[in-house]
Amino acid sequence: MDITHLEKTINWPVRSLGRSRTYVAVASALIALLLWDALTRLTNFPAFILPGPGLVWARFWQIVMDGSLLRNTLITLQEVLAGLALGVSAATSMGYLLAKSPLFERLLSPYIVASQSVPVVAIAPLLIIWFGPGMFSKVLICALIVFFPVLVNTVVGLRSVPEELVDLMRSLQATRWQTMTYLEVPAALPVFLGGLRIGATLSVIGAVVGEFVGADRGLGFLINLGRGRYDTALVFVAVFTLVGVALGLYGAVVFIESRWLSWRQRTDQTL
Repeated sequence: MDITHLEKTINWPVRSLGRSRTYVAVASALIALLLWDALTRLTNFPAFILPGPGLVWARFWQIVMDGSLLRNTLITLQEVLAGLALGVSAATSMGYLLAKSPLFERLLSPYIVASQSVPVVAIAPLLIIWFGPGMFSKVLICALIVFFPVLVNTVVGLRSVPEELVDLMRSLQATRWQTMTYLEVPAALPVFLGGLRIGATLSVIGAVVGEFVGADRGLGFLINLGRGRYDTALVFVAVFTLVGVALGLYGAVVFIESRWLSWRQRTDQTL
């Protein structure tokens, strides 16, 4: 048996599993739609309480055609991406310092942990007052909600590096930069990307919280607008769009993980 045929034999169950998961996801979505439609027909709830899938689809198509959905989605996506970049940058920088400096950890850890006891929803109005209702306050709220999970995973990932490998790098007279680049970052990357998955989804929550408090655009604004007008179909459309954005970000992190950690799969196959 040649190597190519062997690789195909090994990878076939993986591809089959991926296809089966897709089929299950599609089937579950269809079942949920059917149950939703049946519930609206059997209960005869008014549209402002529970609109049917047909009404939601019609409202979705309406705001797609007038451009308001795309415009507000892009605003929210900009806030999410900027907040995610800011939060991840700050969390990885501080996480490296906490993992490498016990003194720094003793000084800052109590304040970092205490800050998580205050919900972001509680301090969002203060941030809106201090920095205004513009995009910067929304980006800051996103960064704050992303910061802690990425920070924790960065510290855990860096501290999971085997000490014997660190000693090996020292015996090879590697510089601090070489140790971080060739050992610490690759070793901590799996744990870090796990935290990034959480942070990517939480960043959407941060943007919506900021838009709830004060905004005249964005998906959070559409939800407030629909709620004020009893346009529940619009609320459903905005919520489903937020779910799509969160799933897209999560999928992007999973794709990055499959690319950056492909060396682990090759190593496992070699072993």
